[in-house]
Amino acid sequence: MNNDIERILYTQSDLDSRMDEMAAELNVKYKDEEPIVVPVLNGAMIFASDMIKRLNFKLTIDPIKASSYAGTQSTGEVKITQDIKSDVKDRPVIFMEDIIDTGRTLQALSEVMKGRGAKSVEVVAMLDKPETRVVDFHADYYGFKAPDEFLVGYGLDYNGLYRNLPYVGILKHEVYAK
Repeated sequence: MNNDIERILYTQSDLDSRMDEMAAELNVKYKDEEPIVVPVLNGAMIFASDMIKRLNFKLTIDPIKASSYAGTQSTGEVKITQDIKSDVKDRPVIFMEDIIDTGRTLQALSEVMKGRGAKSVEVVAMLDKPETRVVDFHADYYGFKAPDEFLVGYGLDYNGLYRNLPYVGILKHEVYAK
């Protein structure tokens, strides 16, 4: 697996340090609230798990599964394939996402939660890739700006593989150009 990586962008230590900083901000903001934390599966599962362990306020965890990708390309259409079970009415919602790429998925999911009466909707993303944005959407908190490369590791995948790498790296072009 490691041989398929062109280079490592963010080590586990880099990710841990930045998550500590983001969690400190969230702990202040939500200390008197009980938000619903919504990991966007499957990609955000590792990041969300590590972030949630750093949060010291009461919260509900309720994952959602949504997709707008086929292989390496965005289809432009967002589909919720597994919805949350919680009632978001008058509660803050915090999405946890691995990467904001085109912005379509999180924009659509945020609108759904606002339409359901969420008190507020915020997005915490491990990575932000603004060069590939096709809609006007920005994370409230993000770990790092990511280059316009095919990234894997720490939840990010290529065809379901590489999610378990303990870092974020650039996948060699020849691996996905086949």
